[in-house]
Amino acid sequence: MLNLFKSVLSQRLIPTIAELERDYLNASVSRIDLERRQREVDNGLFRRSSFDF
Repeated sequence: MLNLFKSVLSQRLIPTIAELERDYLNASVSRIDLERRQREVDNGLFRRSSFDF
């Protein structure tokens, strides 16, 4: 039972914020696009709370 629980947790069905940021940056199509995306990530694009206005 404990092994099953460990294996489910190790699969991480929900990606981490760092993985989302990396995938977003990797999807850039040019250097200019990458720089814009880096600024967005630095400004907290993926780390904002849904309650921030």
